Amino acid sequence: MGNTDRVIRVVMAIIFAILYFTNIIGGTMGIVLLVLAAVLLLTSLVAFCPLYALLGFSTCPAKRI
Repeated sequence: MGNTDRVIRVVMAIIFAILYFTNIIGGTMGIVLLVLAAVLLLTSLVAFCPLYALLGFSTCPAKRI
């Protein structure tokens, strides 16, 4: 996972958390966003996305030899 992808995931997680904790979005949709925020933050911290691996997709720049 590339750095840009990781930063975008962290920013999205922060936005989702803010929307939930300020009661802008609540109820079931708020819980879904909070869980999604946790998943985005976790995948960003470990720099691995299982969905990307499953689909064979990578945002990490190729290493030069």
